[in-house]
Amino acid sequence: MTRLSAFMRYVWAVADAEIRKLRHDPWELLTRAVQPSLWLLVFGGVMGRVRELPTGGFAYVDFLVPGILAQSVLFVAIFYGISIIWERDLGILQKYLVSPAPRTALVLGKAVSAGVRGLSQAVIVYVLALFLGIATQFRPGAILGVIILILLGSALFSTLSLIVACLVKTRERFMGIGQVLTMPIFFASNAIYPLSLMPTWLRTISVANPLTYQVDGLRALMLQGGASALSLELDFTVLVGTTTLLVLLAAGLYPRMVT
Repeated sequence: MTRLSAFMRYVWAVADAEIRKLRHDPWELLTRAVQPSLWLLVFGGVMGRVRELPTGGFAYVDFLVPGILAQSVLFVAIFYGISIIWERDLGILQKYLVSPAPRTALVLGKAVSAGVRGLSQAVIVYVLALFLGIATQFRPGAILGVIILILLGSALFSTLSLIVACLVKTRERFMGIGQVLTMPIFFASNAIYPLSLMPTWLRTISVANPLTYQVDGLRALMLQGGASALSLELDFTVLVGTTTLLVLLAAGLYPRMVT
């Protein structure tokens, strides 16, 4: 128990350092609100006029809300790896690595802080959904499930970002690869259209895409009358399993940042 509490203290110490940055720059939250607002108000408004989309009985903008929340989490988390490049350049990373903190605690600390940013995006999207009159669920169990899915998605994609940063090591290369990864992950998912509309080759890619499972779970838990197309058990299993593998891989690669 003592080892577990020490491990959690290390995780929180890393996460708290990142969360403090967010508290000192609240304008970041406001700028982050622009993108989901545009997607829901503009894209959702236009595509909502296409009556043939099979959205399971939902208006298109209702169908879109969980996908845009997942997209917002993805866009925040996928560029999180640049933070360890900055920390290396400032000498902070070297201090982390010579501390007694396990490498997994360092990675999980980053993942937790990404989760906090992801939850701030959830607040923005929920407010937009209420403004648009979308019937969202507020049952405690549904809200808890949404929170867990956001934390898992944030941890997964921020850890993937850390792995990329450990491999490329420079800000310029990282930004290029981050931009290359973001669009395929987003569009090869069920965020803005259902799996049934996809050609076979794209559906195959989508089934291997973790974002698909996050969107599926969010759609079941956020919307009144929502249902999972894949099963909530599968959604959570895929996200937990993939995140665990990525955390272990990132922990192994972390020391390469200073070599």
